[in-house]
Amino acid sequence: MKLLLRWVIIAFSLFVAAWLVPGIRVEGNAWLIYAVMAVILGLVNAVVRPLLKLLTCSFIILTLGLFVLVINGLTLWLASSIAVNWFHVGFYVDGFWSAFLGALIVSIVSIILSAFIKEPDKMPKG
Repeated sequence: MKLLLRWVIIAFSLFVAAWLVPGIRVEGNAWLIYAVMAVILGLVNAVVRPLLKLLTCSFIILTLGLFVLVINGLTLWLASSIAVNWFHVGFYVDGFWSAFLGALIVSIVSIILSAFIKEPDKMPKG
């Protein structure tokens, strides 16, 4: 249930990013595209993002963590490229700055919406 809710949050966050950033556009059945993009972005974040963070660890430390924003932009750009070229999904990101801004919006919206999800108590009853 939590995974499904997280998927919906990311799909909605992608919608907000496409709505606010002029360099991000969707062609086709929009909600289906956001749903597919949420899955692709999740897979890219699970596989590629840790590698990028490991390879750029010194930049992350040097910039006090701000380089992670660049990594987020790169992963959104990569996920868009994979979606368009491999799966023929119409989610287009025009350049790095659009990806950077879009990733920033996706992160902010996801954090805000995730704050409303309550974690079940982990304490045993009784």
